[in-house]
Amino acid sequence: MMGRYSLLLKGGTVVTADETKVTDIGVYKGMVVALGDLDPADAKEVIDVTGKYVMPGAIDVHTHLDMPSGNYTTSDNFFTGTKAAAFGGTTTIIDFAIQEHGKSLKEAVDVWTRKANNRAVIDYGFHIIIKDIHDGIIEEMRELAEMGFPSFKLFMTYDSLRVSDDVILKVFEVAKEVGAIVLLHAENHEIIKYLVEKHVQEGKVEPRYHALSKPDYTEVEAVVRASNLARAVDAPVYLVHVSSPESIKYINELRNTGTTIFAETCPQYLLLDDSMYDEQKHLGAKYIMSPPLRSKERLHEMWAAISNGSFQVLATDHCPFPLKKKIEQAKKDFSQVPNGMPGIQLRLMLAYTYGVLSGRLTMQDLVRICSTNPARIFGLYPNKGTIKISSDADLIVFDPTIKGKINMELIRENIDYTPYEGMGFQGLPTYVFSRGKTIIDNLKFVGKKGTGVLIKRKKFSLGE
Repeated sequence: MMGRYSLLLKGGTVVTADETKVTDIGVYKGMVVALGDLDPADAKEVIDVTGKYVMPGAIDVHTHLDMPSGNYTTSDNFFTGTKAAAFGGTTTIIDFAIQEHGKSLKEAVDVWTRKANNRAVIDYGFHIIIKDIHDGIIEEMRELAEMGFPSFKLFMTYDSLRVSDDVILKVFEVAKEVGAIVLLHAENHEIIKYLVEKHVQEGKVEPRYHALSKPDYTEVEAVVRASNLARAVDAPVYLVHVSSPESIKYINELRNTGTTIFAETCPQYLLLDDSMYDEQKHLGAKYIMSPPLRSKERLHEMWAAISNGSFQVLATDHCPFPLKKKIEQAKKDFSQVPNGMPGIQLRLMLAYTYGVLSGRLTMQDLVRICSTNPARIFGLYPNKGTIKISSDADLIVFDPTIKGKINMELIRENIDYTPYEGMGFQGLPTYVFSRGKTIIDNLKFVGKKGTGVLIKRKKFSLGE
């Protein structure tokens, strides 16, 4: 019966967080409707994916698109950024809507919705960054959680963003009540401020001093404090871009007491190290982000932590600023350089090349940290993050045989550099589907601007 499936992926090795098996996938009206040995005669379109992996679309829960930062704005907007994400196999992102001081949280959501609407080519959602608590904010948190925005982010550093511990406690308290989860950027503000000022006053202004102003213990102290604030309220907490093995050791200790803590890391903390700050002609500025890169000796500990499940999520913290601008500011001093690096496109291929092929991760691990866990934690599962009957047909066909070196010809991000330049890779998404629509067709972009949908997410739950 011709047309039973709008799309049939035939003969692929389907990988979920739970199993790996060769099976066909039938898609109709944007959903997975059949799994098994399916008849090609029943399909409008058939793609033979024998010898390829088929995985649920990757989910990046930490991106910064069209985000103002001081005198700069990140160079990827919601069209260029989501297009680059699709090339890398990501079919959903959760970005950040930033509250302005004195303004409402709903205004932040409205501003970011306008930025994304009619631009995004894949589905998207928003965490809401809270800068200050004033009349009405607590009630807004309740309303926004009901409206499908059940995650809020707080900063423990940066003058324009940081909040005090009493605010953190209050947000934890309300989030627990309304079924939301709090994300925390954990770094000790006062120590960092002291070290930055000290180095600049001493004329130590090169990019290396960015890392020396933010040593491991500035993260560890804040992780300990943040985790105990969550523990006091018995609220779940999600710690973003954890970079230190000492942090994850403490997180594991506290998990053993029953505290619900999720930890995220990023490819840069697994693959790059602080020697890169010494690149000549201020090129070390390309690696200025927070937290900074750590020593090469720590990388194996970070890989061990992601291998053993201590990290639940691999995200990107994609926050691209043009290298030209970063170098201009680095010539003044490291503290003037806008913080952030690109990476929204390369996460899956880096994790496959340096995680799976090295034996540090299994294919199921890869799906778990890049898709299923993010979906579970942030209210997207089982519509997203897995391949099962009635789940969204967000699918990747991944060819593990394609090899090459990372260079700017490969990069689709709207940026003039990649921190992974020259590194080898193996494996690329050749086809990417968002709710059954073809976004990447045999390595070519065929998606349409503005077809991405704002996803209203379920409240936080330890179950599905």
